[in-house]
Amino acid sequence: MVPAASYFLLVFVAGFVLGMVRVPFLVPWIGTRTAELLEMPLMLVAIVWSARFVVRRFSISPGVGPRVAVGIVALALLVAAELVTAYGLQGLEPSDYIASRDPISGAVYVAMLVIFALMPALVLRRPNNPSQQP
Repeated sequence: MVPAASYFLLVFVAGFVLGMVRVPFLVPWIGTRTAELLEMPLMLVAIVWSARFVVRRFSISPGVGPRVAVGIVALALLVAAELVTAYGLQGLEPSDYIASRDPISGAVYVAMLVIFALMPALVLRRPNNPSQQP
């Protein structure tokens, strides 16, 4: 499913780039929790932009089903990539990675995962032809 893979990749790359700033520069200065919470609004922008781009680029049906399917597949890819990255970069097993999350920023992260999964269904697809507008 190319749209889901594209959506995942766009958001994962944005998170990876932001993480490259957050971890070495912000975490030592303001702490993990604050740095992660400051990153969340930027990730929300990346999620909304990516969902809009993918919905338009692949002309995903305006029905809820196809859009939720894109979000769920992208979520599975994102969680798998997060766990593989945590293992590869930090040597953390999935259970250790989950246990290492800050309770507050971790809860916000889980909420962001839900938003990520639902965003393709939440964004409006703008018609290409202005005469098609309601």
